[in-house]
Amino acid sequence: MAGAEWRRAVKSLGAAEVLMHSGYPEDAVSRCYYAILHAAKSALFVHDVATASHAAVRRMFGLHLVRSGEIERQWAGAFTETMDDRLMADYSVHTHFSNEETRREYESSKAFLDRIRQYLIANGLTEQELDPEHGNG
Repeated sequence: MAGAEWRRAVKSLGAAEVLMHSGYPEDAVSRCYYAILHAAKSALFVHDVATASHAAVRRMFGLHLVRSGEIERQWAGAFTETMDDRLMADYSVHTHFSNEETRREYESSKAFLDRIRQYLIANGLTEQELDPEHGNG
């Protein structure tokens, strides 16, 4: 499951990039959040921790990965900020993200995925398991 969640995270980040460059900033921000969500879930699966809700993923990420010192605290903050932005992007018709804000959100999400990828490899996942094309055969 860690590999499957990871591959979904990579696809979500790719969708965010396409949406960002196509003039859909709010949708790009939403996809950035889902990239982080799936990456966090992949890291939790390393510890056999499965979650049923977005809030639970965030809580368990903090409990099992940040408090233990395995993942730096800054990444919990990035998760929370992106979650807040996603809620505004998805549910507030008055919210608009500038190109710069969207770019920052994308870069932050990409950095989060880079950190989680390092964590997954350090915890035994292989390059093949992390390959977005793996499992699509």
